[in-house]
Amino acid sequence: MSQTQQQLLQLEHQGWQALCDGTGGAFYGELMSDAGVMILAHGYAFDRKAVVESLEHAPTWDSYEITDPVVISLGPDQAILRYTGTGRRHGEPDFVALMASIYIRHDDAWRLVHYQQTPVPISTPSD
Repeated sequence: MSQTQQQLLQLEHQGWQALCDGTGGAFYGELMSDAGVMILAHGYAFDRKAVVESLEHAPTWDSYEITDPVVISLGPDQAILRYTGTGRRHGEPDFVALMASIYIRHDDAWRLVHYQQTPVPISTPSD
């Protein structure tokens, strides 16, 4: 695993952990670039300020899983991390989505500039 892949995967784990412990607003407020945006599964695009505000009151996740991570380099200081993410909350169906985070390195720190979720359809036994 490359150093870039390790760093970006570590950031994703830190982000999910922040969503589990209720500190997501502060974490993403720090991680996102000023012009950063998140396009979420419910169809909304949130800028950095809206992400921070929405996470201040969001229910926490009980657990999460990141599977099949792949890093695509866009240059020495730009990369996409894509993976399948699964979030779990007690009493609710798992949230499973294809996720992509685009990062740029600025002043020796990775910053999230774009994040997008696409829900994975729930298959039924007849599928």
